Amino acid sequence: MIRAWGVVVLVLLLAGEAQAEDFVRDDCRGAVQATQSLRFETPLHARWYKRFWTGACEDLSFCFPGSPNWNEVVGKLLTRGGPAERTVLLPKACRLGQTIGLEWARDRRIKRIQTNDLRTFNAMLEESDDALRGIERVESRTHTMLLQH
Repeated sequence: MIRAWGVVVLVLLLAGEAQAEDFVRDDCRGAVQATQSLRFETPLHARWYKRFWTGACEDLSFCFPGSPNWNEVVGKLLTRGGPAERTVLLPKACRLGQTIGLEWARDRRIKRIQTNDLRTFNAMLEESDDALRGIERVESRTHTMLLQH
């Protein structure tokens, strides 16, 4: 009987792991940390992080749903970069999204990346003639912002 409960608990835990990243693009899941291993300061931080990836405002006050969201941004970058750059572009774009999203989703009083910064990053990515170069510019800007505080 105890062994059967152990199996049930294991199945439930594995099911929870499979669902935890459902909001991250399938092709990004191998490049980003699992949400179980990320450090969220509060449940609200985790919900805003999900909003960053999906554009959905589930259980969030003062949230505007929609685009752009990071899943869409990655898709646009992959289209612009083409098949030849995909192997380099995809993991960089996914990891950059995780870095930006985790910081942007924090409490507004302490976060170092604001919504206006997301707009700036998006413009930088869209204006770049080269998708990979655009990601590298945003990475550099993000790194500088995170070190300033």
